[in-house]
Amino acid sequence: MTTHTMAITNCGGTTATLLMCVFAFIISVCQAQAAAPAVYVLGDSLVDVGNNNYLPLSIAKANFPHNGVDFPNRKPTGRFSNGENAADFLAKKIGLPTSPAYLSLIGATPPITGVSFASGGAGILNETGGFLFKQAISLAQQVDYFTVVHDKLVHQLGPSGAQAHLSNSIFLIVFGSNDWFAYFRVGSIVAKQHTPQQYVDRMVSTFKVLLKTLYGLGARKLVVTGVGAIGCCPIQRKENRTGECKVEINYWSAKYNDGLKMMLQGLKSESPGMNFAYFDTYGAMINLFQNHETYGIIWYTEIKEACCGVGNLNADTPCTSLAIYCPNRKNHIFWDLYHPTESVARLFSDLIYNGSQQFMVPVNVEQLLAV
Repeated sequence: MTTHTMAITNCGGTTATLLMCVFAFIISVCQAQAAAPAVYVLGDSLVDVGNNNYLPLSIAKANFPHNGVDFPNRKPTGRFSNGENAADFLAKKIGLPTSPAYLSLIGATPPITGVSFASGGAGILNETGGFLFKQAISLAQQVDYFTVVHDKLVHQLGPSGAQAHLSNSIFLIVFGSNDWFAYFRVGSIVAKQHTPQQYVDRMVSTFKVLLKTLYGLGARKLVVTGVGAIGCCPIQRKENRTGECKVEINYWSAKYNDGLKMMLQGLKSESPGMNFAYFDTYGAMINLFQNHETYGIIWYTEIKEACCGVGNLNADTPCTSLAIYCPNRKNHIFWDLYHPTESVARLFSDLIYNGSQQFMVPVNVEQLLAV
């Protein structure tokens, strides 16, 4: 029997006593709400659940077929996937509904279970989204949006209740890929302004400032993903006649990840009560390409070609209703020219939730929740 149920069943006698019990019940329910974890998502298209649907200028959208072909009712939702993405699966693992897109909630009270600020094309650096896709919600803007949600939580739960809620909540933060796509694109402006190492340093330092802002707003349990082996995406592979990965962008993605891990360790030492779980997306991707049977999975027979698209490696165009898509999505690692299939998103979210230190350091999400 729960505490608040006991409060009701133990009530009896006078009207005053009953009123006191009802008041105690309300307090206990509010305390339970405040203490329950939520999932707040900040990121890019890997975890976008529909924010870009509301961006009028963005050309990074997925709210049309064939996206969502394996989603319930074959519905395209704005997820860059044939079905659900890693944010969906991680929420399920924690026992929560998917955190809804922030821009779908304008004027409404944010749910106590979390909110997603993720935006396709977004980067750590403010200019990234504009360079690539005309409009995206940068990490800084996503943090600003979280500030609005934070203030509403304080109003709803009270300062101590909001603090308890946020300290138990997971902050899933997925950024960095688009910054590197912007750097290595043909005619890149930022590549003329910074060496790759200067760019790494700028990304890491900008990220740290914004994570400190989240910490100041109550975030204590951070789940941060590194940049994957993005030189192995179909859009990068198609530039090599052999279809092999682009070495340079992979090299600098890995160098950035090294700086990111060092930054997270330093931030933890500077921030009392903060803990983090880091997902080695790069290592998990390379292992999937080379040794997918180690996951107990033997069906990934296509590691280079996108399932949905047109042309060389199905990567000459994004996945649109005019493209073709493969009949068996489970044997493809990539859904389109950039993004993984639903089955890969599920696999990686499993690793994030309860994977070993091969890919999750210093802890996984299951362990982070218990801290």
